[in-house]
Amino acid sequence: MRLVVVGNGMAGSRLVSEVRARDKNVKITVFGAEAWQPYNRVLLSNVVAGTSSPDQVRLLDSRWYADHGVTARLGVPVTAIDRDCQTVIAADGTREPYDVLVLATGSEPIVPPIPGVERATAFRTLDDCERIREAAESARSAVVVGGGLLGIEAARGLAGRGVPVTLLHLAGHLMERQLDEEAGLILRETLGALGVAIRTGVTVSAIRERHVGLAGGELIDADLVVLACGVRPVVGLARDAGLEVERGVVVDDELRTDDPSIFAIGECAQHAGLVYGLVAPGWEQASVVADLVTGADKGARYRGSRLVTRLKARSVELAAMGETQLTEDEAEIVRFSHRHKGTYRKLVIRDGRLVGAILLGETSAVGTLTQLFDRGGPLPGDRTGLLFPDLAGMGGAAVADSPTRMPDSARVCQCNNVTKGQIRACWESGARNVEAVAAATRATTGCGSCRDAVEGIVGWLCEQEGVSA
Repeated sequence: MRLVVVGNGMAGSRLVSEVRARDKNVKITVFGAEAWQPYNRVLLSNVVAGTSSPDQVRLLDSRWYADHGVTARLGVPVTAIDRDCQTVIAADGTREPYDVLVLATGSEPIVPPIPGVERATAFRTLDDCERIREAAESARSAVVVGGGLLGIEAARGLAGRGVPVTLLHLAGHLMERQLDEEAGLILRETLGALGVAIRTGVTVSAIRERHVGLAGGELIDADLVVLACGVRPVVGLARDAGLEVERGVVVDDELRTDDPSIFAIGECAQHAGLVYGLVAPGWEQASVVADLVTGADKGARYRGSRLVTRLKARSVELAAMGETQLTEDEAEIVRFSHRHKGTYRKLVIRDGRLVGAILLGETSAVGTLTQLFDRGGPLPGDRTGLLFPDLAGMGGAAVADSPTRMPDSARVCQCNNVTKGQIRACWESGARNVEAVAAATRATTGCGSCRDAVEGIVGWLCEQEGVSA
């Protein structure tokens, strides 16, 4: 079978490795518009901050393709699909036939039509990071436009490099899609204490040589302007080929398009009306498609993903999941707020089950609540114990306040669907440190937020057996 994958980002590269793990004989060709080896886009803020190098965020080493019999066309975008001949046409004129085609074209940054926008740099790719880092070396001030996840991470990264930075956001509070107003206010104060000046409810009217202009005439100093105004699915290739496209490329539960030989996964795919902009759904989709195209599990189906958003900004702990915007009239709301400490915890409960949560600031409740949200099971009656597991019992809930006391079925790594039992089995097979566990299970290689939990489990197992981690 000839498999062609268009897109070598986090979803496309995962699909290639998943297929090869299941079948050594599939002929695989992958096209990537970027010349880089695939890398972890989630960790790009670390590259901006200077805490990680480009090599440290790569997902595959340079030898992987040759070692696994995969043809990789890096830096060669696909420009057309000839569905009649089942062939893709690349920018260099080559034609690659396929039996199965998977589109993993991802998203592109939204660039608003602002006068002077060409002076700004989008924050999306590793090349973007290199441009931002180079400009930050001499910048006396910076502005980040957009107060969503990426904008906050970019602003925190620049502040960590010692660049005075102002974050501008159109909405009334930060991360308005994931956070309520109070959480947005506390996040704003937390970032302010870390050196990020924040202006919400403002509209950028122009980007000038040394300033950003706001509607109303105010000017903000900026030698460097970074755009983080959101992303949109890359669907032009699919649309030109006559595939069904709405916001994303429309797929069914098998991730197939309306052409049965073509699949779509990741940020370009639209399943059940939803386009997911996080890494975990793309990896879940890659696993389903790998099962189907190799025949490893012909009954594999994608049923949607339960989203947990984690902010990857140094010294800022934030997790948001599910339906965080419901009101007291729509659900049971349990919250705790301590602005002085930068702490906010909110539970959204409906029909006795956790359907949403916001956790901002240092909290030991993240692991417990993520398990409960992911499972969708009934909650214990002690709501206080859910917010403060260190201070109250769990009322018999089948979860634990410490990763080392989780049941083996508990999912530790949300991005890669790795359970505590899998980590234990990996350790028993000889993986005695986090790096070995990551190599075997991929735990910690997504957003990285599970690293402390994995370290805790590995350390606990080593302690139990009296060996060194």
